[in-house]
Amino acid sequence: MTDPLHTDLLGLAQEAASRAGALLRDGRPADLAVAATKSSPIDVVTEMDIAAEKLITGLIAERRPDDGFLGEEGASSDGTSGIRWVIDPLDGTVNYLYGLPTWAVSIAAEQDGETVVGVVTAPMRGETFHAVLGGGAWATGAWDGERRLACRPAPPLDQALVSTGFNYVAQVRAHQAEVAQRLIPLLRDIRRGGSAAVDLCDLAAGRLDGYYERGLHAWDLAAGDLIAREAGVLTGGRPGERPSGDLAVAGTPGVFEPLQRLLEDFGAWHD
Repeated sequence: MTDPLHTDLLGLAQEAASRAGALLRDGRPADLAVAATKSSPIDVVTEMDIAAEKLITGLIAERRPDDGFLGEEGASSDGTSGIRWVIDPLDGTVNYLYGLPTWAVSIAAEQDGETVVGVVTAPMRGETFHAVLGGGAWATGAWDGERRLACRPAPPLDQALVSTGFNYVAQVRAHQAEVAQRLIPLLRDIRRGGSAAVDLCDLAAGRLDGYYERGLHAWDLAAGDLIAREAGVLTGGRPGERPSGDLAVAGTPGVFEPLQRLLEDFGAWHD
């Protein structure tokens, strides 16, 4: 039976994600990417990012004033309730800037340090993913009702479709490109979606077989990691470790371990 507290946290996360997603979708100027090399479009994206985080934290704080926060745009407080919200108000900033649909609002709730609720909404795809610890992963989209998610049956690694992301620091990107170059001949192919949260949800939904990335933060991972795990995906970092900024790896059973092993062999966690 689902904990009533977790049910309440889920409902609040869904409401906050929906409102923030609508703000970002409806508030984006149609010509935002026209001058993408100038500072003004970046400033607009930053303003929207901050506005979305303030909307989320304001709504949650009004309903649950004793909870803590960790947000990409600076929200940080410990709280006294044992609940902390981990928020990425706009995951996939460059996609948002250019008008690509793969961006999302990601909200997770931790209870005493363990993620118990995750919600990821991708407004331009018309999809919202959610999970409660122990309750499976679910999504709504262009189909009727909620759909329970389950990852794909594991293919051989050479038939695995794997997604990744690249850092904005040139030296790190160069090393990541070398790792990808070594991986590509060993896989079906590699994709680069531009949103860690959406990649993890797509993995949960059976649209990918694996995912890895270096340089992620807690807010990039928290909700998507829970959704993926509740759909049967295995997640981790370097062998024996949890996902972290050094390395995050996720995959269907059968793909996860060989992919993690290759990334370890290729030194994917360092420059």
